Order: sequence, then C-alpha cells, then structure tokens
Amino acid sequence: MSDTGEAELNAKRIAYIDTLRGLYRRERLAGLFLILGGFALVAPSWWAPDWSHLAIQVGYGLIMLGWVAYIYVIWRRTAWRRANPFDPKA
Repeated sequence: MSDTGEAELNAKRIAYIDTLRGLYRRERLAGLFLILGGFALVAPSWWAPDWSHLAIQVGYGLIMLGWVAYIYVIWRRTAWRRANPFDPKA
C-alpha cells in the first residue's frame, strides 16, 4: 500500500472514530452533570451529620440516574458500532 493509500485509510478511520465519539454527546454530558449534582448533595453529609436525609436520598438518586445514562450511551454506541462496522472502501 502506498503512502497516499495509508494516509487516506487513516483519514477515513479518524473520521469514523470522530463520528463514534460524537454519538450521544448530550446524554453523556447529562449523565456527568447528574453524577456531579448527586455528589454535591451527598458530600456535605460526610461533614454535617444533621444534613437533610431527603437531600442525601435525592443525591444518590441523581448519581444512579447519571450512571443509567452512561450505561444507555454505551449500549447505544455499541449497537451503532455493530450496525456500522468500519469499511475502508466506503
């Protein structure tokens, strides 16, 4: 394979990976912010024992929802990857 052919193949591979990385970006960010928001509600309970139990429960719920969002993104991206394998001829 010539250098030009390898460069084109690498450019196609990079474009494919960029497309894969861009999938479900909003859901990933939502999951991240849910986890951080949940942590922000739970963390003060370590230093203040009288912290609201409702806030702690809501915090753990937000953390759980954030991880569910991440799992959903991984599942959907894996499904997209299986349906659209890398084809250097495309």
